[in-house]
Amino acid sequence: MARFNRKGVTKILFADTIASNTYLPTAAELTGATDYTKQVAAVDGFALENQEIETPDMDSTFVSKIPGDDSASDSSLTFYEDDTLDAIETDLAKGTTGFIIICRKGKAASTKGMDVYPVRVASNSAAITADNEAAKIMVRFSITDRPLLNATVPSS
Repeated sequence: MARFNRKGVTKILFADTIASNTYLPTAAELTGATDYTKQVAAVDGFALENQEIETPDMDSTFVSKIPGDDSASDSSLTFYEDDTLDAIETDLAKGTTGFIIICRKGKAASTKGMDVYPVRVASNSAAITADNEAAKIMVRFSITDRPLLNATVPSS
């Protein structure tokens, strides 16, 4: 199994709509999605977490667990801010709904590793700092339904 660096391989996109109720985009929907990969400075979350249930019993001092409800971790994308354009501020304004598509192993057709998260923008705010770094905007997302994980990138 070959190891790889996500930088330069993974693609991060936003689609306004996906017709399928399974959240698998068509090739046309994937092509029409906005590719934010070059503007992304940091990714946080975009994962499922399980809230395990403790199941102690009187027969043992060991507390076993069983899987419980799934939920999405707090998720955000931090973007580099543009000093002339405001695409991030307007396209991903608070309340915007759509789909974050993360092609972990690239966007080539028939590649596995595509995750699709149905989202609503919870907040969009500039990160103001006096540090010696590029200006950034953090967009926080509420994941609104169970995501499609490890799908295959569609062929055209």
